[in-house]
Amino acid sequence: MKKPSPPVASRGSSAQQPDLDWSLVRETILMLELVIAQIDIAMKDSDGSVDVLTNSFTSMFGLVKVIADTAGSLPAKGASGAAKAAIEEHCNQVSTMMQNAIVAFQFYDKLSQRLSHANHSIDALAALIADSRRLYHPAEWKGLQEKIKSKYTMEEERAMFDAVMQGKSVKQALAAFTQKMKEANPQTSDIELF
Repeated sequence: MKKPSPPVASRGSSAQQPDLDWSLVRETILMLELVIAQIDIAMKDSDGSVDVLTNSFTSMFGLVKVIADTAGSLPAKGASGAAKAAIEEHCNQVSTMMQNAIVAFQFYDKLSQRLSHANHSIDALAALIADSRRLYHPAEWKGLQEKIKSKYTMEEERAMFDAVMQGKSVKQALAAFTQKMKEANPQTSDIELF
């Protein structure tokens, strides 16, 4: 006689109505998957906005160049000379502001990369927790930690990781990270890292 197959466990949460099949591991994985989905949606939403801003700044830069070139063709003397000088000065100011905005976009690019790394790290953590063959093996956890650390591109990020792994609180590690970032790049001192 053939044995019946065991029932397939539901992937959804049973926390509202726990039964004999309730699992801390499954609930943890569901919460991690929710965080992954939220990060993914936020990144997709913001990517679209940044694309619009990038295209707008590219167009504005072209228009400012046309205005500056047109002003350059005006006579330098008389009433038009004063207008020419004012237009050229304003074009220079707008160009400087656009360059500052481009620097801000570079910060967004860093943010996007960090969120992507966090997403992959959470996904790898969920996979480890879900695999009972790997869950209780310290070497698997060490491998996960090394994989996460290898994604960091800045020395300050690796130092923050090491601080947390050595037992410092997240608050302490972030404070040290923020201080090192200020020392490495003083012009970011007004930017609050959370």
